[in-house]
Amino acid sequence: MDQLNLGVGTRLQHTQHGPGVIVGVKYATYLVTFINVGVKEIDKTDPQLDEIIPESVTLELETISDVERSLLKILRMWSDVNEIVPLGDRWKGGVMLLQPADKSQKPKEVPVDVFFHKIVMLRDRLRVMEQQINAHKVLSDEEKVNLQQYITRIYGTLTTFNVLFKNKENWFVGEKGGGE
Repeated sequence: MDQLNLGVGTRLQHTQHGPGVIVGVKYATYLVTFINVGVKEIDKTDPQLDEIIPESVTLELETISDVERSLLKILRMWSDVNEIVPLGDRWKGGVMLLQPADKSQKPKEVPVDVFFHKIVMLRDRLRVMEQQINAHKVLSDEEKVNLQQYITRIYGTLTTFNVLFKNKENWFVGEKGGGE
């Protein structure tokens, strides 16, 4: 058995420790939770280790951060949960000044973090609407594509506000050269 490519979740049988499941993968070892003895670090080449369910073998080893990213993506798609998106450091404590052309009127000051929060809420609600369109049971594929194109254009319009985000992965993204 090729024990060097087992992934998290693979069920194992160890002659000394009994049945267990891989809960972590390191360079030369597996972290295995055994039913009878708890968590043990086992060498990948340990001859006392046998796989119980061969179909759970994966060539791609997933790390905890990969699983975390996948779960976050699923939560964003299917829930109305808002993630905490950090504001760029240079904008913290800043104020946005809206100055009317008519100097007799008073300008309006808006704290940048309040404005940023509204932009993030807008983005999150667009994502939820996008997922609802994609999951809609009555709309045809053509109607979904048409609505999806409008949402992509909205994202493109909002790219101006990317300057406010601390992390690039939170940016708005519009059309990328008309791909797909």
